[in-house]
Amino acid sequence: MKMENVNFAMPKFRVSGNRIFTLLVFCFVFLNACSSGAQETKHPNVSGSFYPSSPKVLSEKIDSYLKDAIVPEINGKIIALISPHAGYAYSAAIASHGYKLIQGTDYNTVIVLAPSHYHNFIGISVWPKGKFNTPLGDIEVDSDFAGQLMKELDWARFVPEAFAKEHSLEVQLPFVQKVLPGAKIVPIVMGSPSLSYAEDLAAKLKEIIKSRKDVLVIASTDLSHFHPYHDAKVIDKKTMGYFEGIDCKGLWQAEMGGDAELCGIAPVMTVLSFAKDNDAKIKILKYANSGDVAGDFSRVVGYVSAVFYRGDNPKGDAMLTIEQRKTLLKIARESMENYVTTGKRKEFSVDDPQLTRHQGAFVTLNKSGLLRGCIGRIVSNSPLYEVVADMAIEAAIDDPRFPPVKAKELKDIEIDISVLSPIEEIKGTNQIEVGKHGIIIRRGFFQGLLLPQVATEYGWDRETFLKHTCLKAGLPEDAWKDKTTQISIFSAEVFSEKSIE
Repeated sequence: MKMENVNFAMPKFRVSGNRIFTLLVFCFVFLNACSSGAQETKHPNVSGSFYPSSPKVLSEKIDSYLKDAIVPEINGKIIALISPHAGYAYSAAIASHGYKLIQGTDYNTVIVLAPSHYHNFIGISVWPKGKFNTPLGDIEVDSDFAGQLMKELDWARFVPEAFAKEHSLEVQLPFVQKVLPGAKIVPIVMGSPSLSYAEDLAAKLKEIIKSRKDVLVIASTDLSHFHPYHDAKVIDKKTMGYFEGIDCKGLWQAEMGGDAELCGIAPVMTVLSFAKDNDAKIKILKYANSGDVAGDFSRVVGYVSAVFYRGDNPKGDAMLTIEQRKTLLKIARESMENYVTTGKRKEFSVDDPQLTRHQGAFVTLNKSGLLRGCIGRIVSNSPLYEVVADMAIEAAIDDPRFPPVKAKELKDIEIDISVLSPIEEIKGTNQIEVGKHGIIIRRGFFQGLLLPQVATEYGWDRETFLKHTCLKAGLPEDAWKDKTTQISIFSAEVFSEKSIE
């Protein structure tokens, strides 16, 4: 990202003694006026360049984009979007997919997280109050929300320079005005990216929002910049793999290692962490790059629209409710701790029909971010809650890759549970969706399984995922191409103690 450094050197004044008081008063009034500048209307930076300055033309353009967008039905409450921020001629058709899904809904506050392209600073800059103006009119800042955020995060403050030239926040606003008329915004420009800042901001947003159903978070970002068309698609596919895995840490590591590329990594990491904290799912709605629009394939920029949603309704596409997940995590924790400390299995009594049906599951133990054990059953003739209890013990004691967990380690162990869907044998590998499906490969006496999250953690594409599953089975990496090899898929509902309070 291009950054601008700001010279904070103060000019020198020569002041006579009898004018010191007058100067002090002037400085106080001047500084107070500067600090309160956000109370007034923020006028647009890129109207007429990134998007039309004519209200009529702009309104009609957005209506046309929304009309042309084809979006799927989302079974859950939408809590966040990822949206591109290039000139409308390039990216608005992509952005319209996310905005179409929220058109006419009941969001009253929209938090817009945008990267800083022009001003280098640490933390986040929050516009505290007032209005933002676009050709479509004024959009009011939610000063109560902004004020609470600034009060509770000591690295959240108002940095006027962060907004002075920035386009990444501004280009989202006309869409917000069209699909959510009357909604207020919390405009946030994020400074130098940091994993811990993103995670802390996400946690604070969740805390402030609490049980409110009328708050939406938008992360503004473009993907890779100025690569040849086909190279860009490969890079963007890897980057979006971390989106689909809702893997904030993995995305950060990939970006630092050059395996992912996006200009809005701070906003996206925040939304990924926010989505994970809220036990949300993701759907990539539309991807394209500037080559698809302009026809110049030599140096392109990637764009994506994605939606995060929470399955509050247990009849949606989630297998388990939040309370059912909490119950299984509690059973796994107590089962592991009881066996490690006493050598005895703890008995549980569960009458929830969802938790007593026969279903496969894996229990994964992590310590300080590293794998400490993982054992599971693909299918089971036992109730799900018993499988979880047994697998928690086996992951702690019987994973041959690790020594048994000791009592002194228990406080540092984090538990993940993967509840498996029924196994489905497939005829063609094009049925495998990376990030959604796990793979089982069988040939003769050889069998290997990898969970869905493994592919997203490592940023694998479908073929790489298949190769590693073959290797896990003890087969040659290209065994998946053999007609005698049986390939099955399953999905997994993955949740952890960290993601559920």
